[in-house]
Amino acid sequence: MKAARKAVVLARGLGMRMRREDEAASLDPAQAAMAETGIKALIPIGRPFLDYVLSALADAGYEEACLVIGPEHGAVRAYYTVESPPRRIRVDLAIQKEAAGTADALLAAEGFAAGEDFLVVNSDNYYPVEALRQLRLLSEPGTALFERAALLAESNIEPERVRAYAVCSVSPEGYLTGVLEKPDPAALAAAGPNPLISMNCWRFGPSIFGPCRETPLSPRGERELPRAVHEAVTAGLLRLRVIRWRGGVLDLSRREDVAAVAERLKSVKAAP
Repeated sequence: MKAARKAVVLARGLGMRMRREDEAASLDPAQAAMAETGIKALIPIGRPFLDYVLSALADAGYEEACLVIGPEHGAVRAYYTVESPPRRIRVDLAIQKEAAGTADALLAAEGFAAGEDFLVVNSDNYYPVEALRQLRLLSEPGTALFERAALLAESNIEPERVRAYAVCSVSPEGYLTGVLEKPDPAALAAAGPNPLISMNCWRFGPSIFGPCRETPLSPRGERELPRAVHEAVTAGLLRLRVIRWRGGVLDLSRREDVAAVAERLKSVKAAP
């Protein structure tokens, strides 16, 4: 199987957590104005945060990226197609008409995938370039999972937030066997002292789109990608090689994250 060329960046969210007022958060006027819109991808950290995400993808060798956005995200469309189109990675856009979950968002990019393997990442996370590269070079679909201890040590994410992330199980042969979303304390304890955490960093083939269509609605009325993956894996419909990663991921989902993310990105040159 060839190395993956394409990446899908999920940027459709409503940004409700980013919109919430936080008097303790240190934001400059431009950051505060963008936070009020909820468009996390365009929060300025020297330049829009999504520029760092796209630059990391280009550094990792990806040639094309599809931004899944909403019809109301005209600012994202204008920036990446007119004002500042990336030079090192081609950008396409796909529209998810309603914020109906991450599995539904991925379906919007099915035409972009065009039968090829592709990466999937969040627009509000900055991932290690080498993890993205290793996924690209896999000879099969896979996922990068992050050791909890390293994630806490090398990210801007506090323990309480990490406790809500999906915990994954892996076979002795190194393949994903399950995804447990929002584990309760007992399930988290059963996963051991240093469980593997999913940060929504996947390499899929076209077989993922069927499970995305068929996964049941969540209590919030959304189709969620982790559940679609779990059901497909446990049913034997999907096989994902695990890259076990000892390192961090930057998360820009709340106003309180902006200053910490900006500090950690000081030495990173974004040139998508």
